[in-house]
Amino acid sequence: MKLSTKGRYAVMAMVDLASHSAGRPVALADIADRQEISLSYLEQLFAKLRRGGLVRSVRGPGGGYLLSREMGETRISDIILAVDEPIRATRCSPGVSRGCHSDKSRCLTHDLWEELGNQIHLYLSAVSLADVCERRILGTSGVVHHRAVAAAAE
Repeated sequence: MKLSTKGRYAVMAMVDLASHSAGRPVALADIADRQEISLSYLEQLFAKLRRGGLVRSVRGPGGGYLLSREMGETRISDIILAVDEPIRATRCSPGVSRGCHSDKSRCLTHDLWEELGNQIHLYLSAVSLADVCERRILGTSGVVHHRAVAAAAE
C-alpha cells in the first residue's frame, strides 16, 4: 500500500504554507522552489485545496495563498481527502460486500487490509498541521536516527 504522490505533495505544500505564511500570503512559486515540486502540479493541488476549504487565495501584487483555518484545526487526513486521495489497503471498493476475486468473493486477508486502512485514516485524522509544523510527530525514525548519530559519535 502506498500514499500517492498527490497526497504526499499536498501535505508537503500545506506544511510549507503554514510554516512560511506568518499571516501573509505565500506564492506558489516559492513553495514550488522550496519543496522541489512542479509549479503547474502545485496549481492543480491548490485548486482542490481551495475547493476543499483548506486555503484561500489572495490576488494582486504580494498575493498567494493563506490557510483558511488555524493550523491546529486542519488535519492531515483533511488535506489528503481534499485532493481526492483515499488511502486504501485493499483492492476492493470500501464499504462494498463484493470482493476483488473473479467470483466476487473476498480474500481471507480482506478484513486485515481494510482495518489497516482504517487505522491509517484514524492516525492521520489525529495529526494536525500544527503537529507537523511544530515537530510533535516523532516516530521510530527519529529514535533510530538519534541512536545512529550517538553511535557514530562514540
